[in-house]
Amino acid sequence: MKSKYNSLLFKFFIHVTALVLIFNQYYLAITDQIGGDPVQAIIHFTGIGALNLLIITLCISPLAKYAKQSWLMKSRRLLGIYTFIYALCHILNFWAFEIQFNIALFITEVFERPYITLGLLSFIVLLVLTLTSLNKIQRKMGRKWQTLHNFVYLAVILAAIHFYWSSKSELIEPIIYICITLMLLMFRHKKFKRWLAQK
Repeated sequence: MKSKYNSLLFKFFIHVTALVLIFNQYYLAITDQIGGDPVQAIIHFTGIGALNLLIITLCISPLAKYAKQSWLMKSRRLLGIYTFIYALCHILNFWAFEIQFNIALFITEVFERPYITLGLLSFIVLLVLTLTSLNKIQRKMGRKWQTLHNFVYLAVILAAIHFYWSSKSELIEPIIYICITLMLLMFRHKKFKRWLAQK
């Protein structure tokens, strides 16, 4: 009973925090209270927000294991969905404000700017994972579902590199995110060894 209560409370906290932060950021941008370049500010906020949520999602499993709080595992899908929502807002902000929905220009940007290519690939992975996150699809896919959802590690690597390459001058923050990503992957080294042994 306590486990179920903790899970519901944590999910409520996730909903409130994720929604309040993003709506507040858009409000500040619309009312011109977000600095000299509101377009870049909102693009950065949604992008870094997606990366933060993705990292938090990957932290859940080791945290639940070492803290012996299995109820935390029930929040992973919700965090994953909000990761996708923030990533979707990030790419829509870029489309709307930077290239004004010019498809030809977007294709050119993808081919000419590698960091956009990596960001788009990470988004595609998140899209697929979100679409297949329903219990019905999970049961239908069986073991293939877990194999597919292991691509979340690829998504976080691509997102971290995307952030690093997109930073024009300040590199300390993206380097910190790359280090955090590497640490998260190190926690899974046993899992990666099992994968290599099976191949």
